[in-house]
Amino acid sequence: MDKHPYIHWHRQPPDGNYYQVTFSLLRSDNLEGYAEMDELTLNLVKEIPGYLGYQSVYNGNRGIFISYWKDLESIEQWKKHPIHRDAKYQSTRWYAWYKSEIAQVIHQTEKF
Repeated sequence: MDKHPYIHWHRQPPDGNYYQVTFSLLRSDNLEGYAEMDELTLNLVKEIPGYLGYQSVYNGNRGIFISYWKDLESIEQWKKHPIHRDAKYQSTRWYAWYKSEIAQVIHQTEKF
C-alpha cells in the first residue's frame, strides 16, 4: 500500500472526511528506550482497524508526527491501548515539550 513519497499509508484513505492527529514535539536529551518504543508503537498501531497511516518530519530535536484515522472511535481505541498508555507515561522524560491536536480532514489536494 505504501507508494506515496511522504506519507506511509497502511490502508487506503478516503477522499475526505477522516481524522488526523498532529503531534508536535521537542525531544529532550534523555532518549533512553525511545527508539525501541517508537518502533513498537509504529507496529502495534497497525492492529487498530481505523488506523490509516502517518507522515513525519524531524529537524534535530524538533518534529511533527501526523497519524491518519478513519474515525474518532479508532483514535480513542489507540489512546486506550496499554502500550500507547505506557509510551505516554514515559513521554515526560523523552520530550521537553509537546502538543497533540485532533482535526477532521474534509478535503485534501496533493500533487506528487
